Amino acid sequence: MTVPLAGVPLADHAAVYAALDRAGFTDVWSSEVAGTDAFTPLALAVAWQPRLRLGTAIAPVFTRGPGLLAMSAAALAEAAPGRFALGIGASSPVLVRDWNAVRFDEPFKRTRDVLRFLRAALRGDTVDEVYDTFTVRRFTLERPPAVPPPVLLAALRPGMLRLAAAEADGVILNWLAADDVPTALGELGERRPGFEVAARIFVCPTEDATYARALGRRLITGYLTVPAYAAFHRWLGRQDSLGPMWEAWAAGDRRGASAAVPDEVVDALILHGPPEECAARARRYADHGVDVPVLAVLPTPELTAGGAAAWAGLLPRLGATGGEAG
Repeated sequence: MTVPLAGVPLADHAAVYAALDRAGFTDVWSSEVAGTDAFTPLALAVAWQPRLRLGTAIAPVFTRGPGLLAMSAAALAEAAPGRFALGIGASSPVLVRDWNAVRFDEPFKRTRDVLRFLRAALRGDTVDEVYDTFTVRRFTLERPPAVPPPVLLAALRPGMLRLAAAEADGVILNWLAADDVPTALGELGERRPGFEVAARIFVCPTEDATYARALGRRLITGYLTVPAYAAFHRWLGRQDSLGPMWEAWAAGDRRGASAAVPDEVVDALILHGPPEECAARARRYADHGVDVPVLAVLPTPELTAGGAAAWAGLLPRLGATGGEAG
């Protein structure tokens, strides 16, 4: 499950983590956009529900210095030995450049260089290296974790997928349908032992299809017009179905772009319907090769009206097909 849950204060998440554990969820994974940072919700989970596995999906490689990113990862790995996975990725120009005042240059090389730095630093090595995108002089973690965390790489298209296959401990997929998974995994080649595939899956657990599709169109228009995601979906074969959205967006017609997203694309990328049906559809990602399907629950009228009580009723239903869809 993606944490924190929408509308629930972080201070109230002790009950959330306990409910997730009771419902059969195995993992909690954070994100980092403009809400909480990636590490604080996981640090709370360490203290409040020590059986859960933890993961970041993702910590951006531009918005922290390499040494600080290594320290944050090492601290969580020390607090939760063997239960933390560090997911990193390039993120986007909006988050990096517009919101954090950092240049978004050569994202493939920066991601590769941070990955290589982290693998060495988290082993406890002294890193004194000139990389293509930054230089680190004699950095050594004072508290290297006894169990270095696996480092997973967020990847969309072939270049980053192949980098993950060659140098990371796993890959994180995002914004794809279950039927798209074989296309992405086909770029990995033969997976090494222990290599893990995680995927964030957007879920809108409501029977109000009109609401779910309207929300889905807004999200798709906001995300899949970002150049990297647009290129990803062209690679996946959605030029014809999403072409009108991209054309309207390029012309400055935001409302027209949203209206141009076909129902079948929304239904493939945003799972909606009764919670049990959403959970069963999420399991299709596992059937296609995803090891860790990570649900990201979107706000629904029921959740907004019902607050914490609605979440308490929802989580067991989303976990009804078993804990592997965590």
